[in-house]
Amino acid sequence: MLGYDFGHGHPMTPERLDLTLRLVDALGLLTAPGVEVVGADPVDDAVLTTVHEPAYVAAVRRADAEGVTDLARGLGTEDNPVFPGMHEASARAVGASLVAARAVWDGEVAHAVNVAGGLHHAMPGAASGFCVYNDAAVAVRELLDAGAERVAYVDVDAHHGDGVQAVFWDDPRVLTVSVHETGVGLFPGTGHATETGGAGAEGSAVNLALPARTDDAGWLRAFDAVVPAVLRAFDPQVLVTQHGCDAHRADPLSHLRLTVEGLRAAAERLHDLAHELCDGRWVALGGGGYAVLDAVPRVWAHLVGVAAHHPVGTTAAVPEPWRTRVEERTGHAAPTRMGDGPLVAVVPWSRGWDPADDLDRAVRATRTAVFPALGLDVDLD
Repeated sequence: MLGYDFGHGHPMTPERLDLTLRLVDALGLLTAPGVEVVGADPVDDAVLTTVHEPAYVAAVRRADAEGVTDLARGLGTEDNPVFPGMHEASARAVGASLVAARAVWDGEVAHAVNVAGGLHHAMPGAASGFCVYNDAAVAVRELLDAGAERVAYVDVDAHHGDGVQAVFWDDPRVLTVSVHETGVGLFPGTGHATETGGAGAEGSAVNLALPARTDDAGWLRAFDAVVPAVLRAFDPQVLVTQHGCDAHRADPLSHLRLTVEGLRAAAERLHDLAHELCDGRWVALGGGGYAVLDAVPRVWAHLVGVAAHHPVGTTAAVPEPWRTRVEERTGHAAPTRMGDGPLVAVVPWSRGWDPADDLDRAVRATRTAVFPALGLDVDLD
């Protein structure tokens, strides 16, 4: 998995994955009862072309083998530099998400996690936003092909889950939900409340675009006001989630202000919804997150803990061997606790909304745009 490497200085450093799994291991989660660690092989082109155009897959292969850029297909840009092994590393990330989806759908496990996945910006014919192949979309397609009639995809990355939305825009069998910072000032500039799905699939895309500087209390209030209701209305058989942690307040590429506690709470809510609605069938993927020391390893370690039914307390100490390794390797002090501070209280939407508040207006816009198409009441549900 560490072969997915755009090079020195790129925000999408594989060190995010390395430090995460080392922390997960130091916390004892990889050997906890009921946890199984499996490998994944790169998928073949037939799998990739369930989502991606054959010409694009061929272009990625050329870029890998010959170093040939293809700017029209997003290969060789500042965001997506060409690197040796690009095709294989990207196809392996897809393979891991595919293994996860199959294991969950076949009933081998209730939950599966692939923190190397969640590459949600890749389009059918182009790389975008650090993403070469869209493993999340391939996993959803696999679930549909395996017999799932309704798949819900929920994306909590700070950036809009545009690639997955684009793939399933016209497919009423897939509900895509993205909770993100408004695209007015953040890549990819999409994900507005009015984006609700294509012809014949109205209400199948839900976009909750939040103001910059939204914190835990506001983010969780918004999530609670939209996500549970739309999921319950759609009644999915399996839940696929993307847990980009770039909404953390230390992230250098977004302007949201969540803490580890807030992002852990999002994972807990989605876990509980999977049990409520999907008989526990839950595929959890990684995604963005560029505060490599301060946020990513702790947030994803909590995700693994929640999925493994061995949650880690946010007041727990970060294991000393991991901290020592980080400090020796980077020269920077590592966090000492598994959280940032106490989680603030959340005011529920049912108490009313304030039309003068930016956050509440964003929530209201989403509810107004999509609730009627799902048979929900804008004011009551």
